[in-house]
Amino acid sequence: MTAAADAVKLSKQQVGKAAAALVQSNSIVGLGTGSTTAYAIQFIGDRLKSGELKDIVGIPTSFQAEVLAKQYGIPLTTLDAIDHIDIAIDGADEVDPQKNLIKGGGAAHTREKVVDYLANRFIVVVDGAKLVDRLGSVFPVPVEVIPMAITPVMWAIEKLDGKPELRMGVKKAGPVITDQGNMVIDVKFDSINDPVNLEKTLNNIPGVLENGIFVNCADVVLVGEVKDGQPAVRQL
Repeated sequence: MTAAADAVKLSKQQVGKAAAALVQSNSIVGLGTGSTTAYAIQFIGDRLKSGELKDIVGIPTSFQAEVLAKQYGIPLTTLDAIDHIDIAIDGADEVDPQKNLIKGGGAAHTREKVVDYLANRFIVVVDGAKLVDRLGSVFPVPVEVIPMAITPVMWAIEKLDGKPELRMGVKKAGPVITDQGNMVIDVKFDSINDPVNLEKTLNNIPGVLENGIFVNCADVVLVGEVKDGQPAVRQL
């Protein structure tokens, strides 16, 4: 691993640690998905093990988060068993200056949206490369679709001037299948001027379960950066 790659990994660890430090005892914690959030889950587990944290239960947003939580000794519960979530920690693929997000690179955005919007405090952890001036600059918008509706949903998206592409598996023949058993269409837009309305419009297409635009939900964005070769964390 190069020194630059090492520094990026360290900055992801630092930002995960900073987010884990915001978790308090006796709380219900939404556990997000992705490489940076994985460090936060690890550090929450460390704090539990050392006795610094007590009486935490986690709500995982994906199979990946569930496996990591079990590995690091975080007790889990379900949305049926609780009436609130104190804090959720999750990553993002893009963050704009208004703290709007694109999520869903790991195809877990539907569960993430349920958990992250329920949380009293939603902490976003990213590395500096995820910051953009405008949503959709780099990353397409993931849209989870029930399998029977793939073709009509693609037609509807094309009418919105989006370029839809069915997400295919890596090291797997055929499309990516979500934890809910659905498919994901990645949609490139030339520019997303109004993320609030685009999110609603996409979700109103029959057959769409949920899309990866998250608006008006992030409370704190923690950014891991490398400054003079050293990892640093700043708050947006």
